Amino acid sequence: MKITDSAQCDRWYQALLARASEYTGVFFVGVKTTGVFCIAVCRARKPKRENVEFYSDFKSALDAGFRPCKVCRPTENACTAPPYIEQALALVRLTPKARISDSQLREHRISPERVRRWFLQHHGITFQAFQRMQRVNVALQELRGGRSATDVAFDNGYDSLSGFGYTCKKLTGHSPAARQQTIVIHRFTTPLGPMFVCATERGVCLLEFVDRRMLETEFSDLQRLLRAQIIAGQNAHTRLAEREIGEYFAGTRRAFTLALDTPGSDFQRRVWAALRQLPSGETTHYQALAESLNHPTAARAVAAANGANRIAIVIPCHRVIGKDGSMTGYGGGVARKAWLLAHEKTCR
Repeated sequence: MKITDSAQCDRWYQALLARASEYTGVFFVGVKTTGVFCIAVCRARKPKRENVEFYSDFKSALDAGFRPCKVCRPTENACTAPPYIEQALALVRLTPKARISDSQLREHRISPERVRRWFLQHHGITFQAFQRMQRVNVALQELRGGRSATDVAFDNGYDSLSGFGYTCKKLTGHSPAARQQTIVIHRFTTPLGPMFVCATERGVCLLEFVDRRMLETEFSDLQRLLRAQIIAGQNAHTRLAEREIGEYFAGTRRAFTLALDTPGSDFQRRVWAALRQLPSGETTHYQALAESLNHPTAARAVAAANGANRIAIVIPCHRVIGKDGSMTGYGGGVARKAWLLAHEKTCR
């Protein structure tokens, strides 16, 4: 949203001049003379007050026609975890099977309250809930590797097998013995803002910008269609997705090798497969896609399948434009769509 309160804008302008780090991600400033937008700590030469506009989120700055500053990289650095979160996550990575308590955070001069607020804002769960999901994910992977439930339970810090079973059933909807499928979700940043990647053991089932419209509905649909619960964690597919998306934005990757697990109708899968055949830097429209599938009268059905795509960028629905060359809608926002198309043209 564009901020029009002059007093607030004046305060933010002073924060911009001071490069005040506590305002990182609080506001985004569009510079009318250069066409870029920045965050508070940007090191670039400061614009005059009359040449800036302020926004409460980077998506609004993108929609207004501003592009991310190459100096401060606002869509990445405003959304990356602050140092105290990175420190807390480092403790989790160091002992993935142990519970990091509030007292342990304080021993490392980390405020549990600040950590809790950040996780609620960016993950929708507390830090302790995040840890529980991570430990259950590690335990389930070990179970699938052939270890016994008893060994896994005690090795992952549970006091009893029943306690492990209760936690597992609460988070995943089934007991450890059931060996049912789960969906892991991981958040990472990109030059156009943070993304969620979800994956089963078979492959990536969702890849979306975190502010995508109807994202909660997509999560619900995935859990229903795959009969699995979503828990925080990573596997080989989420790690590969983060790496390949990073290479895409760096301009070094034009095609993806990711395994996908995309529930949908036969027709939807055919549309998604056709989209993946569309080379980077090229565009098409619904009618052309319908004709390529030998269904020249199914343009509306193709449009619906395109809108049902849950795998952004990899299944490139952003390459579908209007028949007249106009920029049609996109779940991640039309401004992102235009950016992605321009990026692919420069990387051809």
